Amino acid sequence: MTKKENFLKGFFKENPIFVFLLGMCPSLAVTTTFETSLGMGLLVVFVLASSNIVISLVKKWIPHDVRTPSYIVIIATFVTVVKMLTEAYAIDLYDALGVFLPLIVVNCLILGRAEAFASKNNVVDSAIDGVGMGLGFTLGLVTIGIIREFLATGGIMFGVYLPIGDAPITLFSLDMIINLFNSGFHITDYGIKVFSLPPGAFIALGMILATFQFKKARKDRKIAIAKMEFIAEKKRIAAEKKKAAAQKLAKAGE
Repeated sequence: MTKKENFLKGFFKENPIFVFLLGMCPSLAVTTTFETSLGMGLLVVFVLASSNIVISLVKKWIPHDVRTPSYIVIIATFVTVVKMLTEAYAIDLYDALGVFLPLIVVNCLILGRAEAFASKNNVVDSAIDGVGMGLGFTLGLVTIGIIREFLATGGIMFGVYLPIGDAPITLFSLDMIINLFNSGFHITDYGIKVFSLPPGAFIALGMILATFQFKKARKDRKIAIAKMEFIAEKKRIAAEKKKAAAQKLAKAGE
């Protein structure tokens, strides 16, 4: 696997959420809006990349019998740092994530990459794996968050968290577009509110997984058809060769 393949594998081919179904708790709990999804994703990227680097560096000195507790201690250290920084500089995001911020420690994705990759590869590859898988996880969260927020409110809001304060901006809103025509119609009054509730997370995730499975099924079907055509072509060529050999033998007998 090249470094490029190592980095890109987490986006689609081995996406933690849509392929391996890892990290389902934050995927369903904090994806009510685009900004909370993005915030959680970026925090996971930092923790995953940092813990992968450290675990890859110290793996030779960690006894095999205590490797999992050791990995958790390393991950917990970076989660504590992230928690303190978020509470200090992004209090709104900190409040929105709530208990799911410290629960990053037991995220199956982070511990899984530590066990499956960082403990067996060098520092550079481990860092690339951490960033790539983390961004793939972020992509999954953001996709769910955008779908849920858009269907629930008709728009996508984003708060820019800075040490000097909060400066919310609107990334996209159907309401703003409709109001350009002074129609007096507000799409926010007709949002599908269930998508802002826990059941909406399951519905959104189900729709995305169904899309992934549909595309995978089409790809598998094309591969199966191509294999069948290849086998049929080989049989046809073999039959033609056998027929030609029989005709040659018959002519020789005459």
